[in-house]
Amino acid sequence: MVPIALFISGTGGNALNLLRASRGGRVPAAPVLGISSSSTALGNERLRAEGLPVQVVLRKDFETDEAYSEACFSAVEAAGASVICLCGWLKHLVIPQRWEGRILNIHPALLPKYGGPGMYGMNVHRAVVAAGDRESGCSIHLVDNLYDHGRILAQARVPVLPEDAPEDVQKRVYEQEMRLYPEALAEFLKRF
Repeated sequence: MVPIALFISGTGGNALNLLRASRGGRVPAAPVLGISSSSTALGNERLRAEGLPVQVVLRKDFETDEAYSEACFSAVEAAGASVICLCGWLKHLVIPQRWEGRILNIHPALLPKYGGPGMYGMNVHRAVVAAGDRESGCSIHLVDNLYDHGRILAQARVPVLPEDAPEDVQKRVYEQEMRLYPEALAEFLKRF
């Protein structure tokens, strides 16, 4: 079992999904720590209720993105994690060389479309509907030092219907996220 850390900024739905998939034997991982960028994130207590320790690391407590990122990585290393899974993480991480190729992210769009700063959650689904796209989905990718940029590991596609509101697209995409992230992580961990 590969020790992993789960990074959250909100409700923690994807993190809970990976935690349960790991404990259920679908992913060869052992979650050892949650890192949260918000002291009020709903996911903090949800993960703690499942027995996962969660450490809150606030960006405002650090002068630079580099110092903030290093605090996050230091906490993960102290917990013994080998891989990090970003699960709705909304803060910029500066990736040190020692972590390159070991951080995964889930994004609620078919990257490279609808990626970059400010493109998260409902912002993405609103943009998809406003553009008149007939397809959307989610992407699992490796994290590098650019937002939503690293190598894509897996994608799942969903239709966008003419009458869809952004909430309809969100629901379809989220269902695929719940399936795809554990599958992609399990495949990725075969190399460890």
